[in-house]
Amino acid sequence: MTRTLVTGSAGRLGRSVVSALAAAGHEVIGIDRAPGTPAEAAATLPADLTDLGEAFEVMTRFRPDAVVHLAAIAVPFSRSDAVTFKVNSQLAFNVCESAVRCGVERVAVASSPTVIGYGTPGWTPSYLPIDEEHPLAPWNAYGVSKQVAEEVVRSFARTAQTRLAVFRPCYVVAPEEWEGAPTQQGHTMAERLDRPELAGVSLFNYIDARDAADFVITLLRRLPDIPNGEVFFAGAADALTREPLSEVLPKVVPSTAGLADTVGATVFSCDKAERMLGWRAARSWRTELAS
Repeated sequence: MTRTLVTGSAGRLGRSVVSALAAAGHEVIGIDRAPGTPAEAAATLPADLTDLGEAFEVMTRFRPDAVVHLAAIAVPFSRSDAVTFKVNSQLAFNVCESAVRCGVERVAVASSPTVIGYGTPGWTPSYLPIDEEHPLAPWNAYGVSKQVAEEVVRSFARTAQTRLAVFRPCYVVAPEEWEGAPTQQGHTMAERLDRPELAGVSLFNYIDARDAADFVITLLRRLPDIPNGEVFFAGAADALTREPLSEVLPKVVPSTAGLADTVGATVFSCDKAERMLGWRAARSWRTELAS
Protein backbone atom coordinates (compact mmCIF):
# COMPACT_ATOMS: atom_id res chain seq x y z
CA MET A 1 0.00 0.00 0.00
CA THR A 2 1.26 3.46 -0.95
CA ARG A 3 1.44 5.88 1.96
CA THR A 4 0.58 9.35 0.69
CA LEU A 5 0.87 12.49 2.79
CA VAL A 6 -1.47 15.35 1.86
CA THR A 7 -0.79 18.84 3.17
CA GLY A 8 -3.82 21.11 3.36
CA SER A 9 -5.96 17.99 3.79
CA ALA A 10 -8.94 19.90 5.25
CA GLY A 11 -9.14 22.41 2.40
CA ARG A 12 -11.63 22.65 -0.45
CA LEU A 13 -9.38 20.59 -2.73
CA GLY A 14 -7.66 18.63 0.04
CA ARG A 15 -10.85 16.95 1.19
CA SER A 16 -11.55 15.52 -2.26
CA VAL A 17 -7.92 14.48 -2.71
CA VAL A 18 -7.89 12.61 0.60
CA SER A 19 -11.12 10.78 -0.19
CA ALA A 20 -10.06 9.87 -3.72
CA LEU A 21 -6.63 8.64 -2.66
CA ALA A 22 -8.16 6.50 0.08
CA ALA A 23 -10.68 5.05 -2.37
CA ALA A 24 -7.80 4.24 -4.71
CA GLY A 25 -6.09 2.20 -1.99
CA HIS A 26 -3.62 4.73 -0.57
CA GLU A 27 -2.91 5.01 3.13
CA VAL A 28 -3.51 8.73 3.50
CA ILE A 29 -1.87 10.96 6.10
CA GLY A 30 -3.61 14.33 6.41
CA ILE A 31 -1.63 17.37 7.54
CA ASP A 32 -3.62 20.51 8.31
CA ARG A 33 -3.78 22.94 11.22
CA ALA A 34 -7.53 23.32 10.60
CA PRO A 35 -10.09 20.61 11.39
CA GLY A 36 -12.03 18.90 8.63
CA THR A 37 -9.73 16.26 7.13
CA PRO A 38 -12.03 13.45 5.89
CA ALA A 39 -12.38 10.36 8.05
CA GLU A 40 -10.90 8.24 5.25
CA ALA A 41 -7.44 9.47 6.29
CA ALA A 42 -5.52 6.86 8.25
CA ALA A 43 -3.98 9.58 10.43
CA THR A 44 -4.07 13.36 10.78
CA LEU A 45 -1.71 15.85 12.34
CA PRO A 46 -2.11 19.64 12.83
CA ALA A 47 1.52 20.42 11.98
CA ASP A 48 2.93 23.86 11.14
CA LEU A 49 4.94 23.18 8.00
CA THR A 50 6.24 26.75 7.82
CA ASP A 51 8.66 25.51 10.49
CA LEU A 52 11.34 23.48 8.72
CA GLY A 53 12.07 21.38 11.79
CA GLU A 54 8.41 20.45 12.07
CA ALA A 55 8.29 19.61 8.37
CA PHE A 56 11.21 17.22 8.84
CA GLU A 57 9.52 15.73 11.90
CA VAL A 58 6.40 15.03 9.86
CA MET A 59 8.37 13.32 7.09
CA THR A 60 10.47 11.21 9.44
CA ARG A 61 7.47 10.27 11.57
CA PHE A 62 5.29 9.04 8.69
CA ARG A 63 7.90 8.14 6.03
CA PRO A 64 5.46 8.62 3.11
CA ASP A 65 6.04 7.20 -0.35
CA ALA A 66 4.40 10.26 -1.91
CA VAL A 67 3.51 13.82 -0.90
CA VAL A 68 0.77 16.02 -2.32
CA HIS A 69 1.39 19.61 -1.26
CA LEU A 70 -1.80 21.68 -1.23
CA ALA A 71 -1.36 23.75 1.96
CA ALA A 72 -1.28 27.51 1.36
CA ILE A 73 -3.03 30.78 1.95
CA ALA A 74 -5.45 30.03 -0.86
CA VAL A 75 -7.12 33.36 -1.64
CA PRO A 76 -5.24 36.45 -2.90
CA PHE A 77 -5.56 39.45 -0.58
CA SER A 78 -7.15 37.39 2.21
CA ARG A 79 -4.04 38.17 4.28
CA SER A 80 -1.40 40.86 3.99
CA ASP A 81 0.91 40.51 1.01
CA ALA A 82 3.91 39.97 3.28
CA VAL A 83 2.23 37.11 5.13
CA THR A 84 0.89 35.49 1.95
CA PHE A 85 4.29 35.53 0.27
CA LYS A 86 6.17 34.33 3.33
CA VAL A 87 3.78 31.51 4.22
CA ASN A 88 3.25 30.11 0.72
CA SER A 89 6.91 30.32 -0.31
CA GLN A 90 8.16 28.84 2.96
CA LEU A 91 5.63 26.02 2.82
CA ALA A 92 6.72 25.00 -0.68
CA PHE A 93 10.40 25.02 0.20
CA ASN A 94 10.01 23.23 3.53
CA VAL A 95 7.82 20.48 2.10
CA CYS A 96 10.15 19.86 -0.85
CA GLU A 97 13.31 20.09 1.25
CA SER A 98 12.10 17.69 3.92
CA ALA A 99 10.53 15.27 1.41
CA VAL A 100 13.62 15.08 -0.78
CA ARG A 101 16.06 14.78 2.14
CA CYS A 102 13.91 12.05 3.70
CA GLY A 103 13.81 10.02 0.50
CA VAL A 104 10.17 10.48 -0.50
CA GLU A 105 9.74 8.95 -3.96
CA ARG A 106 7.13 11.29 -5.47
CA VAL A 107 6.04 14.87 -4.78
CA ALA A 108 3.23 16.85 -6.46
CA VAL A 109 3.01 20.56 -5.63
CA ALA A 110 -0.04 22.74 -6.32
CA SER A 111 0.56 26.08 -8.00
CA SER A 112 -2.07 28.29 -9.65
CA PRO A 113 -3.04 29.72 -13.06
CA THR A 114 -2.58 33.16 -11.46
CA VAL A 115 1.15 32.92 -12.24
CA ILE A 116 0.18 33.94 -15.79
CA GLY A 117 -0.70 37.40 -14.49
CA TYR A 118 -4.32 37.90 -15.47
CA GLY A 119 -6.05 40.56 -13.46
CA THR A 120 -3.29 43.09 -14.00
CA PRO A 121 -4.73 46.32 -15.46
CA GLY A 122 -4.31 46.13 -19.21
CA TRP A 123 -3.12 42.51 -19.11
CA THR A 124 -3.02 40.88 -22.53
CA PRO A 125 -2.20 37.20 -23.09
CA SER A 126 0.57 36.41 -25.52
CA TYR A 127 -1.76 33.92 -27.20
CA LEU A 128 -4.91 31.89 -26.57
CA PRO A 129 -5.54 29.30 -25.36
CA ILE A 130 -2.88 29.60 -22.68
CA ASP A 131 -0.65 26.57 -22.18
CA GLU A 132 2.30 25.74 -19.93
CA GLU A 133 4.75 27.58 -22.22
CA HIS A 134 3.00 30.94 -21.81
CA PRO A 135 5.18 33.61 -20.14
CA LEU A 136 4.64 34.15 -16.42
CA ALA A 137 3.85 37.62 -15.08
CA PRO A 138 2.36 37.42 -11.58
CA TRP A 139 1.33 40.81 -10.21
CA ASN A 140 0.48 40.19 -6.55
CA ALA A 141 2.05 38.39 -3.61
CA TYR A 142 -0.11 35.32 -4.04
CA GLY A 143 0.87 34.84 -7.69
CA VAL A 144 4.52 35.54 -6.95
CA SER A 145 4.48 32.99 -4.12
CA LYS A 146 3.14 30.38 -6.53
CA GLN A 147 5.85 31.16 -9.07
CA VAL A 148 8.39 30.74 -6.29
CA ALA A 149 6.85 27.35 -5.47
CA GLU A 150 7.28 26.31 -9.09
CA GLU A 151 10.92 27.41 -9.07
CA VAL A 152 11.49 25.49 -5.84
CA VAL A 153 10.20 22.32 -7.50
CA ARG A 154 12.38 22.88 -10.56
CA SER A 155 15.45 23.46 -8.42
CA PHE A 156 15.02 20.15 -6.60
CA ALA A 157 14.13 18.31 -9.80
CA ARG A 158 17.50 19.18 -11.31
CA THR A 159 19.45 17.01 -8.87
CA ALA A 160 17.09 14.97 -6.69
CA GLN A 161 16.21 11.30 -7.05
CA THR A 162 12.71 12.24 -5.95
CA ARG A 163 10.26 12.63 -8.82
CA LEU A 164 8.52 16.02 -8.62
CA ALA A 165 5.89 17.90 -10.60
CA VAL A 166 3.79 21.05 -10.40
CA PHE A 167 0.11 21.29 -11.23
CA ARG A 168 -1.96 24.44 -11.66
CA PRO A 169 -5.55 23.59 -10.75
CA CYS A 170 -8.12 25.99 -12.12
CA TYR A 171 -10.83 27.51 -9.90
CA VAL A 172 -11.69 24.57 -7.65
CA VAL A 173 -15.37 23.81 -7.13
CA ALA A 174 -16.13 21.58 -4.14
CA PRO A 175 -19.00 19.09 -4.63
CA GLU A 176 -21.29 20.89 -2.19
CA GLU A 177 -20.86 24.15 -4.10
CA TRP A 178 -22.70 22.70 -7.07
CA GLU A 179 -25.63 22.20 -4.68
CA GLY A 180 -25.69 25.86 -3.67
CA ALA A 181 -23.15 26.13 -0.86
CA PRO A 182 -21.26 29.46 -1.03
CA THR A 183 -17.88 29.53 -2.73
CA GLN A 184 -14.81 31.04 -1.09
CA GLN A 185 -15.88 34.41 -2.53
CA GLY A 186 -19.31 34.14 -0.89
CA HIS A 187 -21.50 33.81 -3.98
CA THR A 188 -22.93 30.58 -5.44
CA MET A 189 -21.96 28.75 -8.60
CA ALA A 190 -25.31 29.65 -10.16
CA GLU A 191 -24.53 33.32 -9.52
CA ARG A 192 -21.09 32.82 -11.02
CA LEU A 193 -22.75 31.62 -14.21
CA ASP A 194 -25.48 34.25 -14.22
CA ARG A 195 -23.06 37.14 -13.67
CA PRO A 196 -20.15 36.75 -16.13
CA GLU A 197 -18.05 39.36 -14.35
CA LEU A 198 -17.69 36.97 -11.39
CA ALA A 199 -16.22 34.09 -13.38
CA GLY A 200 -14.48 36.46 -15.76
CA VAL A 201 -12.07 37.50 -13.01
CA SER A 202 -10.40 34.08 -13.41
CA LEU A 203 -11.01 33.90 -17.18
CA PHE A 204 -13.93 31.48 -16.75
CA ASN A 205 -11.67 28.63 -15.70
CA TYR A 206 -12.74 25.98 -13.17
CA ILE A 207 -12.35 22.35 -12.17
CA ASP A 208 -14.50 20.06 -10.08
CA ALA A 209 -12.54 19.10 -6.97
CA ARG A 210 -13.12 15.42 -7.73
CA ASP A 211 -11.60 15.81 -11.19
CA ALA A 212 -8.64 17.60 -9.59
CA ALA A 213 -8.28 14.67 -7.19
CA ASP A 214 -8.34 12.24 -10.12
CA PHE A 215 -5.63 14.36 -11.74
CA VAL A 216 -3.46 14.08 -8.61
CA ILE A 217 -3.81 10.29 -8.56
CA THR A 218 -2.92 10.09 -12.25
CA LEU A 219 0.05 12.41 -11.82
CA LEU A 220 1.47 10.44 -8.90
CA ARG A 221 1.17 7.23 -10.87
CA ARG A 222 2.87 8.66 -13.96
CA LEU A 223 5.65 10.65 -12.28
CA PRO A 224 8.35 8.01 -12.90
CA ASP A 225 7.54 8.04 -16.63
CA ILE A 226 7.79 11.77 -17.36
CA PRO A 227 10.66 14.29 -17.17
CA ASN A 228 11.33 15.53 -13.66
CA GLY A 229 9.89 18.91 -12.72
CA GLU A 230 7.09 19.12 -15.29
CA VAL A 231 4.24 21.64 -14.97
CA PHE A 232 0.61 20.95 -15.87
CA PHE A 233 -2.63 22.88 -16.06
CA ALA A 234 -5.62 20.97 -14.70
CA GLY A 235 -9.04 22.29 -15.62
CA ALA A 236 -12.46 21.40 -16.95
CA ALA A 237 -12.85 20.79 -20.67
CA ASP A 238 -15.18 23.78 -21.01
CA ALA A 239 -15.52 27.31 -19.65
CA LEU A 240 -17.74 28.48 -16.78
CA THR A 241 -20.06 30.54 -18.95
CA ARG A 242 -23.47 30.15 -20.56
CA GLU A 243 -22.39 32.33 -23.49
CA PRO A 244 -19.81 31.27 -26.11
CA LEU A 245 -16.38 31.95 -24.61
CA SER A 246 -15.19 33.79 -27.71
CA GLU A 247 -18.03 36.28 -27.23
CA VAL A 248 -18.07 36.78 -23.46
CA LEU A 249 -14.31 36.88 -22.86
CA PRO A 250 -13.67 40.20 -24.67
CA LYS A 251 -16.64 41.75 -22.86
CA VAL A 252 -15.08 41.03 -19.47
CA VAL A 253 -11.40 41.27 -20.48
CA PRO A 254 -11.32 43.79 -23.35
CA SER A 255 -7.61 43.29 -23.97
CA THR A 256 -8.35 39.79 -25.31
CA ALA A 257 -10.54 41.08 -28.14
CA GLY A 258 -7.95 40.48 -30.81
CA LEU A 259 -7.32 36.91 -29.69
CA ALA A 260 -10.71 35.68 -28.52
CA ASP A 261 -11.61 34.02 -31.81
CA THR A 262 -8.69 31.60 -31.31
CA VAL A 263 -9.56 30.58 -27.75
CA GLY A 264 -11.62 27.44 -28.34
CA ALA A 265 -13.56 25.87 -25.44
CA THR A 266 -11.32 27.12 -22.60
CA VAL A 267 -8.77 29.83 -21.91
CA PHE A 268 -6.36 27.36 -20.31
CA SER A 269 -5.34 24.35 -22.37
CA CYS A 270 -5.01 20.97 -20.64
CA ASP A 271 -3.71 19.25 -23.77
CA LYS A 272 -0.36 18.56 -22.09
CA ALA A 273 -2.02 16.65 -19.26
CA GLU A 274 -4.00 14.60 -21.76
CA ARG A 275 -0.96 13.96 -23.95
CA MET A 276 1.57 13.11 -21.22
CA LEU A 277 -0.63 11.71 -18.48
CA GLY A 278 -3.73 10.48 -20.27
CA TRP A 279 -5.91 12.68 -18.04
CA ARG A 280 -8.97 14.67 -19.01
CA ALA A 281 -11.62 16.18 -16.73
CA ALA A 282 -14.82 14.17 -16.64
CA ARG A 283 -17.18 16.72 -15.07
CA SER A 284 -18.72 19.95 -16.32
CA TRP A 285 -20.96 22.61 -14.80
CA ARG A 286 -23.57 21.36 -17.24
CA THR A 287 -23.65 17.95 -15.56
CA GLU A 288 -22.99 18.97 -11.94
CA LEU A 289 -24.90 22.19 -11.26
CA ALA A 290 -28.10 21.60 -9.29
CA SER A 291 -31.13 22.69 -11.27
